[in-house]
Amino acid sequence: MQIIHTDLLTIGAGLAGERCAIEVAGAGFSVVCLSLVPARRSHSVAAQGGMQAALGNAVMGDGDSPDVHFLDTVKGSDWGADQEVARMFVEAAPIEMRRLAHWGVPWNRVVAGTHTYWKGGKPFDATEKAENHGLIHSRAFGGTAKWRTCYASDGAGHAVLYTMDNRAAQLGVTVHDRSEAVSLIHDGETCHGAIVRCLRTGELRAYLARATLIASGGYGRIYRASTNAIICEGTGLSLALDTGVAKLGNMEAVQFHPTGTVPTDILVTEGCRGDGGTLLDRDEYRFMPDYEPDKAELASRDVVSRRMIEHMRTGKGVQSPYGEHLWLDIRHLGEKHIRTKLREVDEICQNFLGIDPLHQLIPVRPTQHYSMGGVRTDKTGAAYGLKGLFSAGESACWDLHGFNRLGGNSLAETVVAGGIVGRNIAEFLQGYDTSFSTAHVREAAARDEARIGRIVSGADGKESVYAVREAMYDILERAAYVFRNGADLAWGVQALQEVHERAQRVGLASDGVGANAELALAIRLPGMVRLALCVCHGALMRTESRGSHTREDFPERNDRDWLNRTLASWRPGADLPHLDYEPATTHVELPPGDRGYGGGKIIPAAS
Repeated sequence: MQIIHTDLLTIGAGLAGERCAIEVAGAGFSVVCLSLVPARRSHSVAAQGGMQAALGNAVMGDGDSPDVHFLDTVKGSDWGADQEVARMFVEAAPIEMRRLAHWGVPWNRVVAGTHTYWKGGKPFDATEKAENHGLIHSRAFGGTAKWRTCYASDGAGHAVLYTMDNRAAQLGVTVHDRSEAVSLIHDGETCHGAIVRCLRTGELRAYLARATLIASGGYGRIYRASTNAIICEGTGLSLALDTGVAKLGNMEAVQFHPTGTVPTDILVTEGCRGDGGTLLDRDEYRFMPDYEPDKAELASRDVVSRRMIEHMRTGKGVQSPYGEHLWLDIRHLGEKHIRTKLREVDEICQNFLGIDPLHQLIPVRPTQHYSMGGVRTDKTGAAYGLKGLFSAGESACWDLHGFNRLGGNSLAETVVAGGIVGRNIAEFLQGYDTSFSTAHVREAAARDEARIGRIVSGADGKESVYAVREAMYDILERAAYVFRNGADLAWGVQALQEVHERAQRVGLASDGVGANAELALAIRLPGMVRLALCVCHGALMRTESRGSHTREDFPERNDRDWLNRTLASWRPGADLPHLDYEPATTHVELPPGDRGYGGGKIIPAAS
């Protein structure tokens, strides 16, 4: 077996992984990034809308500051965020946006003079200041008091990832693409790297590292309908969970984006609504002001998704062969705006839906989009339970987002947390030495070889990987969607336990040789089902509604009993995750209160 040594092994080469790698490589350490796909095809490239940072350059951002951004972020999290982390984030975000501009990101810029903008389908004129001409512009996003989302038309992720990859290459970061980590090498106390499978040949390699970073993105693809790329199956989280000592935080906190397209589930950015787009029902009536008079379409994503489902339940949804949906209307924004600032939305609509958004309505409905849950870390990015293991980006529960993240905060988190965690890793590596046990490497490799061999030979059974995955999809769709209840969640947990047993008995219809997608899924599938169980079991136990976790049988946000974070771990031989809890934040800058939108009763902590 080939053994590769490096100072930092990054599992994932998207924005968070490469941003960390840049800091560590810049400090003089060797870095290897693993990626399932070529680095520039990482899911970060698909992000459209932009990155939040309190720059205050646009006239609609006048008076913005990190303090206002902090308030929006904590309120958006429904007081589930770690407020110390939120403060670190909002203070660093403006610096990071300017750094990205210096590295080459082509942000949209302020153009001095009077311009027509849109809000709620209605135009208004605003005059941009002459002294701000040429500075980074920003657009409106949901749940924000000011326009603060820095953008590059609607291709922010594409622009930033290509720039980041160039910077990583300049600093000598090595990327091994088409490579997937299948297990972490550890001794129960310290992480020493990973066993990695080459997706071209199927061969296993060992990567030994003084520090290991999980930056593999979210777990959206445990759901059938998701805006996530097909590679977002939660692999990094599964690796951490399978150690038995690392913990995952807030796995029940799953975000559904209001505007996934029908039937493709491809996202159209929140920038559509931020730029003035509106949501319409089957009668082409704009309904959101009826539910949210102040924020309307620009309430937070959890609120808008709930309102859309509630409105469809009244019989106002549009019936289609692909299920019920509503309409997104951006026609009034005009050709110049749609073909430039929303050009990716334009292309998605024309190429995947066969419609022209300049003249036609876009069919949309809430679709799984983001994972607030992830590998639980402290504020430095160090994972709970294993020394030398770190996490950043969507794969981490750092915990900036709590139970709902604001649009634009996650893309910004990739580079802000990437920079902070990367600097902390570089500091960790200074003077840190460890010894690598050949026995641990050999045992990990032998265990993975044996597991893969049993799958290929069908020694444990011949369950179809695709049938088992479909069963998981069906359960989550019923039990852990936008609205949840105890009966469905209890059924979902029991049904997923049965699916988990089936996942241990998968076999192949193919021979498993070479670049084999069926084998790759078979290897990942048991871990995916364990993640699904973390979602459902955590949601069943959390008897309240907070952010994206909405229990119809417990509609109140219960700060008295549930102002905490769920921690899930998986003990050897278990068929359910073990759940612990910790305070949502130990640093309280903003005491729990009303978000200012979304309604709902709150059981206060002091009662």
